[in-house]
Amino acid sequence: MYSESDLEGAVAAGIMSPTTADAFRQHIATTRATPAVDEESFRLLTGFNDIFVGIAIALLLAALAQLGDWFNHALAGAAVAAAAWGLAEYFTRVRRMALPSIILLIAFVGGVAATMIGALVDIDPQWSDRTNALVGSGIALVTGGAAWLHWRRFMVPITVAVGAAACVGVGVGLFFAATHASENAIFPLVLVGGLATFALAMWWDGSDRERKTRRSDVAFWLHLAAAPMIAHTVFHMLGVFEGNIGAAQAVIVMALYVVFAIIALAIDRRALLVSSLAYVLYALSTLFQQAGAVELSMAFTALVIGSALLSLSAFWQPMRRAVVGMLGGGLANRLPPAQAATA
Repeated sequence: MYSESDLEGAVAAGIMSPTTADAFRQHIATTRATPAVDEESFRLLTGFNDIFVGIAIALLLAALAQLGDWFNHALAGAAVAAAAWGLAEYFTRVRRMALPSIILLIAFVGGVAATMIGALVDIDPQWSDRTNALVGSGIALVTGGAAWLHWRRFMVPITVAVGAAACVGVGVGLFFAATHASENAIFPLVLVGGLATFALAMWWDGSDRERKTRRSDVAFWLHLAAAPMIAHTVFHMLGVFEGNIGAAQAVIVMALYVVFAIIALAIDRRALLVSSLAYVLYALSTLFQQAGAVELSMAFTALVIGSALLSLSAFWQPMRRAVVGMLGGGLANRLPPAQAATA
């Protein structure tokens, strides 16, 4: 129910001392048989009221969008953005509600982008593909600026990830505006953007190795944004989902998933594993089908992958100790600390 940000705020307000907060964290780690740093905690719900308020906000914003769209497309986005900012002044700054804050942030930046897109739809410009790419990068740039303003005011952890995704959009748009590249060039570009976002996430993680402050929450969302950019583009370039893949491709997919698992253990983040899961399920199912288990391929796949993931979760700490132990001291000292083995 209480996040690291809540504990940090309580210490800052003088409600509890840093020593008491550390003792509380140690107590929770002991009762759960895992250190807090390995829990990869983030605050999504402060209570069921978050869901109640989130539904109400979604209904209100949807109504404003529909009413605004009755006049013109741009007004719909502007109404949503303005309402989302106003609601955030209470539900984010005053109430500090987690889920409503995330919904309002997404609604605000989405409303800003929708305002510009709606204005273009109303005038219906006949531009070339390169001009469209340049305009798209401009929209992404303004959206990133809106996310920055929201961060300065409300400091919702997911905001930095939204801004990073907008920056990737700016880069992709500028590249296509400056070149005659084919549409397939978008995948290497998104991969580069994903790696840059991953590096930014590691920077935020490195500034809070114990994961006791808001910076860890920011890093969590950055990892969540970077993972699909990396995983989807890598597996797309391998040709997964473009037809029946061969055994060699399936083995490569499985090997990549092992690499992602090692990276996840090293950095103590699971986003890469989740983002790659669909591709691994598909690849392993293909292997079972080629082995003759056509009707039961999905059952065998779910059995193997489910068992592997549960084993990984159960033995996360000793496996992480082994992975971090193989790294050099300089690199290991920049990662979240691994739990020492118990006697």
